[in-house]
Amino acid sequence: MAVKKKGSRGLRKRARTRARKSKRSTTSLTSVPKGFHSVTPYLAITGASEAIEFYKKAFGARELARETMPDGKILHARFKIGDSLLMLADEFPGSNHKSPTSAGTSTVTLHIYTTDVDSLWQKAIEAGAKVTMPLENQFWGERYGQLTDPFGHHWSISQQVKMSREEMDEKRKSVMTMLAQGQHP
Repeated sequence: MAVKKKGSRGLRKRARTRARKSKRSTTSLTSVPKGFHSVTPYLAITGASEAIEFYKKAFGARELARETMPDGKILHARFKIGDSLLMLADEFPGSNHKSPTSAGTSTVTLHIYTTDVDSLWQKAIEAGAKVTMPLENQFWGERYGQLTDPFGHHWSISQQVKMSREEMDEKRKSVMTMLAQGQHP
């Protein structure tokens, strides 16, 4: 009888060990893949291969994956700017995933925080981005500007800067005056 108890205790111990291992393996599996955040932009682009090259030159993007069709169009690609992942694909006929050039505009602005906004701004312009709002110190305490890439996507770039309360108040007043007159700063 004593042997049986010892054996059943051993069985219980092995069962507990298996349960702990099983629990560990299920808790290490997450619903969000490693490296991703809760929200990941997915861009539709006419000329996705060229866009990836632009993002490399303009924003220092690193390409992580690319799946292409036999004709060379990108079915799916992933790239990283800083610590953020983005995905993109070429626009395909019949899809409701339209590029800004097909839609006529982009309703989204992608924002990049950086430690050297002036340098990144210049790289983006040299790579072909068009200025839509000049890079300037803004009333909320950031050096901020907006660009449109050659594929129609809107980008804003900024970094926090030290500004005096007076400078911030003056800039805020100027912006509010423009907005009250129906103008956009």
